[in-house]
Amino acid sequence: MSEPIKIAAAQMSPRLGDCAGNLKDLLHWCETATEFGAKLVLFPECALTGYVIDSREGAKTLAEPVPGPATQAVSALCVRLGVYVLFGLIEHDQEQNKLYNTAVLVGPGGFLARYRKVHLPGMGVDRFVDAGSEPFEVITLPGLELRIGIQICYDGAFPEPSRVQALLGADLIVLPTNWPSGAEPLAEHVMACRAIENTVYTAAINRVGDEAGVTFIGRSGIYDPTGRALAKASPTGTVILQADIEPARARNKRIVRAPGTMEFNRISDRRPEFYDEITRQR
Repeated sequence: MSEPIKIAAAQMSPRLGDCAGNLKDLLHWCETATEFGAKLVLFPECALTGYVIDSREGAKTLAEPVPGPATQAVSALCVRLGVYVLFGLIEHDQEQNKLYNTAVLVGPGGFLARYRKVHLPGMGVDRFVDAGSEPFEVITLPGLELRIGIQICYDGAFPEPSRVQALLGADLIVLPTNWPSGAEPLAEHVMACRAIENTVYTAAINRVGDEAGVTFIGRSGIYDPTGRALAKASPTGTVILQADIEPARARNKRIVRAPGTMEFNRISDRRPEFYDEITRQR
């Protein structure tokens, strides 16, 4: 059995457009989480910038390259603390002049990976950024041997990304998000379902507070491979959730309720020959 790995999810309240202040808060929350022994600290979608932006020009003024200044500042903290950090920002790909809703993963070795949001809803800054076009992948955290898949917010409403990442070997699927009022059923159920479907750990990291007339609903959660909540946050408070992840639990897909009479495996029991309709263009 692998050693448990403590992770933390910081349910915070970013301020729209205050990148410097939000970065300062993010670094503070990282310091606090590592005092609890966290080796991976997770932050919400657009934690650096805020989300309810009303134009592409407005998004561009807050965007930065990846790697860039915020990535470098967080990387320096990761080197000092020996921790991995995932946080959301608006990325400016200067070479192609594109903007992305991006989650950045950095660690003691510096910049490790980025994920550009693939599924874009008609709300907030997602109305003005470009859709990610890179394949879903799984990243192994060096030294921890924890394999994580990254998605962002609306991606979690689709079961396919989590299944792809589970098939690629993810132990933990993380979903930095900005769920607003009206998304309560998603906050309560969607990542628990993704955990059950794929026998993996999942974590949804939402924000709280009001921004440009939008209220965000908190309810961040970390779930084990049975869908049981290991940690849950309230709808309003800023808080650091903590949970222990055991990669071996996510890698053993065989579930035995009664040997020989009640056993199943949601990966090997699949029948993909019947699933062609899922990828048929409409």
